[in-house]
Amino acid sequence: MRSTVKMTALALLGAAACWFASSAMARSAPPLSQVEILKVLSPACGLEDVSDGRERTQCEHHGPGIKVYVLEIGYGREPYVTLDGLEVDGTRTPVCEDGSTYVPCETGGITAGYLYIFDLADKQEGTFRFTNTSINAPGNTMSAQIYIK
Repeated sequence: MRSTVKMTALALLGAAACWFASSAMARSAPPLSQVEILKVLSPACGLEDVSDGRERTQCEHHGPGIKVYVLEIGYGREPYVTLDGLEVDGTRTPVCEDGSTYVPCETGGITAGYLYIFDLADKQEGTFRFTNTSINAPGNTMSAQIYIK
């Protein structure tokens, strides 16, 4: 009887250890794989799609209130974001993969990355640069930049 209880306890302990190990492995953070400037928004021009990787905006966004949208896939540390070397603040929203696109995560979704929105406030033009480093192997650094005119 005693050996049956001992074997049952060991079996339960082993099952619990496997469950914890699989949960930990399933939740490992993916490294950064993509950083992309998606859009630039301003009162002067409205919303300009810049996701084609261009070096500068086509529209002249000059003036206060410019916002820049950046998509980051994978997990990075704290990004370093500047406009002509001056740091810029922003907000981030987790995104989840939905087929071949990324959407804001709903409760229980698995975060694939983040959508950042940076408000350039009274800054009016210059080179916007987003840089981040992966939180895990391979520890790669990715960046994107665009000149906003």
